[in-house]
Amino acid sequence: MDIFCKIINRELSAEVVIEDKDFIVIKDIHPAAPVHVLIIPKKHLDIIHEISHEELDILGKMFVVAGQAAKKLGVEKTGYRLILNQGPNAGQLVPHLHLHLLAGKPLGSKIAS
Repeated sequence: MDIFCKIINRELSAEVVIEDKDFIVIKDIHPAAPVHVLIIPKKHLDIIHEISHEELDILGKMFVVAGQAAKKLGVEKTGYRLILNQGPNAGQLVPHLHLHLLAGKPLGSKIAS
């Protein structure tokens, strides 16, 4: 079981920003920006290119939840970056689909890991 599943199941603690029946948004423990949260589906999905048509609503809702998190964190007007890493060469450390939201400073054009 990966670390995100353990957080979702309350086996590990995390600083929760938003939670609903489908998603949990937590603060990243190693932030790459002043604001860095993870938008994590509660349903375990690990490989984006294997998501079925029945699971497409999860991807759409992930971006809606990201917008809600940006608003709650007060960065919806100044801007934020969303990053989805897939696989080890992309920098994915946890094999559970998740979206990074980074903000709170000018991020420039450098691609974050």
